[in-house]
Amino acid sequence: MERTERREVYYDGVHCNLAIQQFRSGVVVLKISGNDVGEFGDAPMVALSGWLDGRAPVEFFIDAHEVRGASIEVSGDWAQWLGKHRAQLRTITMLTGSHFIRITAEFVRRFADLEGIMRICTEPGVFDRELKEALGNPDHK
Repeated sequence: MERTERREVYYDGVHCNLAIQQFRSGVVVLKISGNDVGEFGDAPMVALSGWLDGRAPVEFFIDAHEVRGASIEVSGDWAQWLGKHRAQLRTITMLTGSHFIRITAEFVRRFADLEGIMRICTEPGVFDRELKEALGNPDHK
């Protein structure tokens, strides 16, 4: 049974904001801004885990270009979550906006053994093009 509507969840905090959207085309977008110090606990990961039903791997897009900082603990938690769910993720495309967040993303990619499926980009146009293509073509690889 194919899901026909889009799912969304939002977390608004003192230090950061986070939004997650799941599209019927097998695309999940996580957008985060501010300083991620872990104020939402594991709630975003629990929500995402519930959306990864195992029917088909999803294309996961992380828009972190407005993130100013992330704690080591938060980065480690995301690395563990991504590594645990690797089989359910066809691709991961992450947009970073600062040198610090790019280095953090590279750590996550190595730590979670995502070398073959995770792409880190610094240009919003590249990220937007990849997302648009994925949303327009459910079989996009």
